[in-house]
Amino acid sequence: MGHSDLDPAIHYRSPWNAGKIVGPKRPLKPRDIWAIRFYLDEHKRLRDRALFDLAIDSKLRGCDLVKIRIGDLMSAGLFRDRATVIQQKTDRPVQFEIMMEARKSLTTWLDRRGGTIRDFVFPSRNDYLGHLSTRQYARLVDEWVSTIGLDKREYGTHSMRRTKAALIYKATGNLRAVQTLLGHTNIENTVRYLGVDVDDALTLSERTEI
Repeated sequence: MGHSDLDPAIHYRSPWNAGKIVGPKRPLKPRDIWAIRFYLDEHKRLRDRALFDLAIDSKLRGCDLVKIRIGDLMSAGLFRDRATVIQQKTDRPVQFEIMMEARKSLTTWLDRRGGTIRDFVFPSRNDYLGHLSTRQYARLVDEWVSTIGLDKREYGTHSMRRTKAALIYKATGNLRAVQTLLGHTNIENTVRYLGVDVDDALTLSERTEI
């Protein structure tokens, strides 16, 4: 139902984003990553530890992460050096590495999970042939960050995607490499995504004394 500007009630409606934090979600810092890993290990959350590690390494959107199949990561019982996934948003392939922490947690989880190369790495709780939903993944991320004392309003599934990309950029300053890793079609998207212009300006300002 619509409202007229002349209706008294329209002037008392709170904006849709009242009380919400809008804008890009923050990436995790290294200490946050290890705090979440410690929590998941302590509570023997095998699936969640594997999901968290793969989310960090893959730098994938949630919709692509939950659809990864065992065959995307493994061949002949061994992890691929680099995995390739077709992104749902762009319909373009993107490659990512699987580092040691992810290999260890994925091995532990897949030994427990079982399945064939055609099965999803993270199956749905309701439909074992289906995959974990993006909504459930988002709820898990909220839980992980809240558990270590972070404000879940400032973090989300895109925090998982941004974390390693932000660390790589800070270490190398190579925007083109980050663009490729994220699968962005143009570098302007990468600049906006990382907030590079703001970060760089502040860094330059801090180095300049008058």
